[in-house]
Amino acid sequence: MSDDGAALGARLRERDLSAAPAALNLLESATAQARGQSAALLREVSPRALGGEAPGHVIGITGPPGAGKSTLLSALLHAWRDREQTVAVLAVDPSSRRSGGALLGDRARITHPGTGEFDAADHGVLIRSTAAGERLGGLAWPTRAAAHALAAAFDVVVVETVGVGQAETEIVDVADTVAVVVQPGSGDALQFLKSGIMEIPDVLVVTKADLGLPATRTRRDLSASLRSLGSRSTPVLAVSSLTPAQGIGDLIAALAEHRAGLDLPARRLQARRAGALTDFVAERGARGLRAVGGRQAAMDRLAEQDPGLGVPALVAVLEASIGAGDGA
Repeated sequence: MSDDGAALGARLRERDLSAAPAALNLLESATAQARGQSAALLREVSPRALGGEAPGHVIGITGPPGAGKSTLLSALLHAWRDREQTVAVLAVDPSSRRSGGALLGDRARITHPGTGEFDAADHGVLIRSTAAGERLGGLAWPTRAAAHALAAAFDVVVVETVGVGQAETEIVDVADTVAVVVQPGSGDALQFLKSGIMEIPDVLVVTKADLGLPATRTRRDLSASLRSLGSRSTPVLAVSSLTPAQGIGDLIAALAEHRAGLDLPARRLQARRAGALTDFVAERGARGLRAVGGRQAAMDRLAEQDPGLGVPALVAVLEASIGAGDGA
């Protein structure tokens, strides 16, 4: 077929946004043929093929259900497009028990703040819903691969997680920058402090700033929680996604500032190794992990590899490490 994995990856590498829907379809397919083609696609957008890390900024947006993540994302998307940045959104939705598919439609929750919908003819925007399945970390299996592939073509790639609460820590192994979203008066600051989720965010966002004092109080509580953990550098911003929006420009600036201060190759390399181990364990289970000597031995083996390798190539390294008959 003309749009095989390698061809799609090459088109993404050339920043051909029209290749993105077919690339996502391929990455989400569970057939044996698709898995081989997906690996070919990902090789074409690996750091080795790109000559460095993909240029797109991968941003994770997470937080408790009802915090206003999708409404915030709508305002952010509008602002990025006003800045002529191309944006891909991977919205991880709850799964249908009957079909296994995403319960919410691709564009159902993310709307234009002014008109109520986005222009379907705007090829600078891609919004895709992905079913979360049984994952407790808030991410579907193909989401990591899709985010990294799309970062080769889009200026901004957003992963909005399903919103299952404090189990959403997997996003750290996907995103360059993680924004945790909370709403005023919800008590989330105390719950985050207890659960350890306060160690996740690179930026903390309090929604519904138009409420005034409740938002100010929540922002103050979150800042105090961060200080108690010894972190004074994480920005805590209050925003309102209503029209006219408040604080969205400041949030975009904070996200960009975090990205600018990153050792991006190191963060992406860590993410690829973590992703490879996750995929290997998903395929081989605890028995496969024992066969390669355990989690630490697996990570040590991955650390020996060329940093330009993509996740499928790193998974293949672990597969090759299994002793004869041990992982069968």
